[in-house]
Amino acid sequence: MKDFSKELNFKTSRSSGAGGQNVNKVETSVTVLWKVRESEFFNDDEKALIQNKLKNRINAEGFLFLTVSESRTQLMNKNKAIEKIIELVDKALIIPKKRRATKPSKGQMQKRLDTKKKLSEKKENRKFKY
Repeated sequence: MKDFSKELNFKTSRSSGAGGQNVNKVETSVTVLWKVRESEFFNDDEKALIQNKLKNRINAEGFLFLTVSESRTQLMNKNKAIEKIIELVDKALIIPKKRRATKPSKGQMQKRLDTKKKLSEKKENRKFKY
């Protein structure tokens, strides 16, 4: 978990929604911007992985952005935004393990066939015979 918070830029704006008079005059919503390609904390492969996995959140200029307006204070929203963007990038850097194809064991296949045969016999015995 790399702390690249020094590379982050912040923009503030007025939060939308309910909140009374405070909403109309205080800029509590925080948008965090991070230029992925210019990061010094990650190598080229990691940057490519981040750009690939988070391509829906990266705009045309190459900025990864995230807006937080959960709290009533700008400072709390800023801290929450830093947490969330670091978590987002950490999740993007995880490379899932490749699935190895396996096949069921002979015993497992036989068990399945036996169960099917028993069920078939049970249903066959339910039929009315003359």
